[in-house]
Amino acid sequence: MINQKAPTMAYNLLQGKKGIVFGALDEHSIAWHAAQKIKEEGGSFVLTNAPIALRMGKVYELAKACQAQVIPADATVVEDLERLFRESTEILGGKLDFILHSIGMSPNVRKNKSYGDLDYAWFLKTLDISALSFHKIMQTAEKLDAMNTWGSILGLSYIAAQRNFPGYSDMSQAKAMLESIARSYGYRLGKLKRVRVNTISQSPTYTKAGNGVSGFDKFYEYAHKMSPLGNANAAACADYIVLMFSDLSRMVTMQNLMHDGGFSNSGVTDEIIEML
Repeated sequence: MINQKAPTMAYNLLQGKKGIVFGALDEHSIAWHAAQKIKEEGGSFVLTNAPIALRMGKVYELAKACQAQVIPADATVVEDLERLFRESTEILGGKLDFILHSIGMSPNVRKNKSYGDLDYAWFLKTLDISALSFHKIMQTAEKLDAMNTWGSILGLSYIAAQRNFPGYSDMSQAKAMLESIARSYGYRLGKLKRVRVNTISQSPTYTKAGNGVSGFDKFYEYAHKMSPLGNANAAACADYIVLMFSDLSRMVTMQNLMHDGGFSNSGVTDEIIEML
């Protein structure tokens, strides 16, 4: 596989910028790689995740390496978010320039429930955690006036929001909602504060959430063969996140940005034909 590792030099693209990174769990998390890259590019941030995730993961190791503080918060609970934003702006010494929403979980997928036998209470939980939390984060930030002008907010999505991938189950609806929220709130925050809101539709990536999808290994290989550049890994996604948080992307908003090695525009490839 071709090495996707970016040059080690830093460009100070985020020098002086402050933000919050949601969802880092361990070294396989996209948010983990993003935090490291943000730090490398001069940004400072608070790390946050649900209390149970903080107990399961290695976030405090990441925080120590990045000289960042960790604030436990359930992104589905508005009171937690209000506390998070107030404490973060105090710790960081001012309003925020960026927010990364890297949150997604489906109880139905974890419990291997068939799409024709979904638990609807779990379905609502999927939507709340994976999509509605994005709205709650931005609404809280707006009400507390926590964002600087020309800030950038990102959510991580997947192409199953537009196409059917059976094993992805109700997460497909969650990602479609996430992208819709980005468009609606992107308009609102753009008019109010020139804050841009986008989603990044990432290749299948070996994360805890990704590994929970049935048949992930086979689909990962399929997507790799369907993508002229191959699957984009977590480190490459972190580079793209930094670009979108930087001033170089200040006129990009309300977009779902494909970061998938070309998968989304490939009808078929020689590798797939050979395989068949």
